[in-house]
Amino acid sequence: MKIKKSMYPYLIWLLIFITIPLLLVGYFAFTTGDSINFSEFQFNIDNFKRFFTPVYMKVLYKSVKLAGISTIICLLIGYPLAYIISKENKKKQNIMVLLLLVPMWMNFLLRTYAWLSLLGKNGILNMFLMKLGFRQIKFLYTEGAVLMGMVYNFLPFMVLPIYTVLIKIDKSLIEAARDLGANRIETFIKVTLPLSISGIVSGITMVFIPAVSTFVISSLLGGNKYNLIGNIIEQQFRYTGDWHFGSSMSIILMVFILLTMGVINRFDRKKSGDEQ
Repeated sequence: MKIKKSMYPYLIWLLIFITIPLLLVGYFAFTTGDSINFSEFQFNIDNFKRFFTPVYMKVLYKSVKLAGISTIICLLIGYPLAYIISKENKKKQNIMVLLLLVPMWMNFLLRTYAWLSLLGKNGILNMFLMKLGFRQIKFLYTEGAVLMGMVYNFLPFMVLPIYTVLIKIDKSLIEAARDLGANRIETFIKVTLPLSISGIVSGITMVFIPAVSTFVISSLLGGNKYNLIGNIIEQQFRYTGDWHFGSSMSIILMVFILLTMGVINRFDRKKSGDEQ
């Protein structure tokens, strides 16, 4: 296949920022030592064996569990929200989508930091509860705080794909269902929901992947009690200095994410084939 000149910038970007870093991660994952010395390359899988121990498997399980729960919550909140937006006129749709996107204009780290002032011991939420006569509640550094941070930060990634699919549904199909005697609930279950499956699948993918690999949210809102797989990888590179073990964990996480995406995409293709 002949490569067009217009593709050169993209290929250079792909090589420098994706291919070479991945090769370096792979190199560190399968080697030991303190420096990059390709002449002394020795195949070694001890870093992978080290990961498959109860301690790290427990961390991976916790990461997948919290990511899964946050994805489900985002779906339960995001689908009705996307549905409501899609039913408004074009002007209101644009305003509502804009309001949804405005918080994303702020830096991810700053958005997460804002929850510290909301959920802290002397935060806004506890001050409000105390004024109502209730005792202080420990919101911060709990599993619930981590979940709230995930849902807040990743909810737009669930809403937007579903909203995009919903507004593209042919209105004549819904009108036909109503003409054939289906009520609103039946029309939604038999027409709208099946046609929006692709948006749901995209939303689940876009929420689950960053949620399972996050480390900022769990660090700030969970403290040292809820270290996820992303935190362990960060610690290996920033503090422990064991790039080999950190690289092996990164590869394992990438493989896990790719397998998850494959399962989700296969479900999407199977569903689309059934509809056709």
